[in-house]
Amino acid sequence: MTGSEQTDDHEVGCLRILATTDLHANLLSYDYYSDRPDPTVGLSRVASLIDQARAEAEKTRASTVLVDNGDSLFGTPLAELPTRIGDPTQAAVPLAFDLLGYDAIGLGNHDFDFGIDVLSQTVAQMDCSVICSNVRALDPELSLPFSTTTIIHRDLHLGTGTCPIRLGLLSVLPPHTMKWGAYQLRDKVEIDQMVTSAQRTAASLRDAGCDLVIALAHTGLDPHDGEDDAENALKPLSTLTELDAIVAGHTHLTLPDGRHTFAKPIVMPGAHGSHLGIIDLFLTHSAQDGWQITDHSVDLKPIIKRGPDGTVQPQSPEQQTLTEALAPQHERTRRRMAQPVGGTAQSLHSFFSFVAEDRALSLAAWAQAAAVRPLLQNTVAANLPLLSACAPGKFGARSGPSNYTDVPEGPMYMRHVVDIQPFPNELRAVVVDGAQLRDWLEMSAGLFNTIRPGEGDQPLIDEDRAGHNFDVIFGLEYDIDVSAPPRFSSNGTLCDPQSSRIRNLCWQGAPVRDSQHFAIAVNSFRIGGGGNFAVPQTATRLPLPSVRVRDAICDYVAGRLPRDPLEDAPYPWRLRQMPQTQVEIFTGPDARAHLHELDPATHRVAGLTPDGFLKVVVSL
Repeated sequence: MTGSEQTDDHEVGCLRILATTDLHANLLSYDYYSDRPDPTVGLSRVASLIDQARAEAEKTRASTVLVDNGDSLFGTPLAELPTRIGDPTQAAVPLAFDLLGYDAIGLGNHDFDFGIDVLSQTVAQMDCSVICSNVRALDPELSLPFSTTTIIHRDLHLGTGTCPIRLGLLSVLPPHTMKWGAYQLRDKVEIDQMVTSAQRTAASLRDAGCDLVIALAHTGLDPHDGEDDAENALKPLSTLTELDAIVAGHTHLTLPDGRHTFAKPIVMPGAHGSHLGIIDLFLTHSAQDGWQITDHSVDLKPIIKRGPDGTVQPQSPEQQTLTEALAPQHERTRRRMAQPVGGTAQSLHSFFSFVAEDRALSLAAWAQAAAVRPLLQNTVAANLPLLSACAPGKFGARSGPSNYTDVPEGPMYMRHVVDIQPFPNELRAVVVDGAQLRDWLEMSAGLFNTIRPGEGDQPLIDEDRAGHNFDVIFGLEYDIDVSAPPRFSSNGTLCDPQSSRIRNLCWQGAPVRDSQHFAIAVNSFRIGGGGNFAVPQTATRLPLPSVRVRDAICDYVAGRLPRDPLEDAPYPWRLRQMPQTQVEIFTGPDARAHLHELDPATHRVAGLTPDGFLKVVVSL
């Protein structure tokens, strides 16, 4: 960045936009689940990059703006302390954002996880603007804790003088948030489509005299180039002439990435504090044309790099000011996470969730069933078989090779429960018939790529599908045939009516009939539409009191809930055998301690990848 070039006889100034997104309250380089430092995450390391970027801007007389793009307020145990209404302690995220001098933050879907009241309490502790342009209150008397837009004023250096510029910021999030957070949001708010809302809001900012309009768009790229009502609408947003630049997010990827090109500057700075995004806008000003963007650059600054063998090489130290400010809450969180809840006779982990038994998933499923079973008495489901649907919450992928559940054998503490169930979901129960049950499992099995029989070197998992959408339904037995194409697309539409991956579906040894009925314990995220599963959304719902899945796990481990009959059922699923066929999975390097659980005749370790994952070759 030069900041002193000439364009059409006008001096060139620079506006530097610094951006974070999807922090999920990873404020420090610390893993509260394993109670140890983790250099691969943390706003505290990004803070040092922010200091560096600001110092560079000051040397070149550029003006800076610092923004966050949502899903940052909650997510780690450190941020769960202020979710108790009336707690006077300043929440960790507001404290950190104020200390770093954020100018504005947009909201993401997970920022609504604890409801409007908790969001209001958290936002009230912030000095910066909090915005969301496409969420509206249904009741005019309901005061939402955010603004539709905000306008930031800066003075841009042009040659020997300065000139004022008005920067308009808007923020949009997926309307699907209404489904995912239905329990908290139903009858309170309405969420408009992102593209139409952004276009309308940008026009209003222009009318208000803004020289530039920046979108904080909590959305990513749809692999199918979806319409503007898709969960990931970055591509149609990028075509809006009303927007000058976009900060993207939600999907935990990084942009720019060399594979996608856009007509305007767009940055997506990863997740969990992995990167700082930087957009430099080079501008000229004239009385006739006002402010004009003549050029731009987009960059990502990572907090780590990896060596050829996948080892972590930190690129940025933790900022001492931030770590010292958060030290009291950090220690308070560690004490809370150290509360004993019971014990486990074997390790519980998610390293092999997609090829072998996941005992952590089993524990969660048993606990769900044990909590729901007595609540079904005196209901229409009292005499129905009870099943339990669970999906892994930590499975590596875009969140990195350290993002796996890993609970050692022995005493269990609260941190282990949160490791098994990272999200604050509540228990729900539905009734489905056998045909619906099969479709539910078919949607789940879409996680896998279509595998060609007799070939090797085939990635098993479709990287465009999220592991938290791999529902395993306990109480059943079934095979998954990955040689067949998926029946449903990732958005839940029926894409191949003739295909079926679920084979030999049985309950208690007998084939499941289409007319047979079952009750299923499941979490609120899936019932609310998370993962685009049609069956859980449309199934008959059973009334239940408010119970968090985490609380059920705690009660089950502690023996306050009785041992559930599902413990005696076989592990539900297996991949259908395909002779002479090999697939690849990628798991965390800590999986080495558990390789003895895999059959050496069918599983072979192939070393670490450059991004730190352990590659395992599986013979089907």
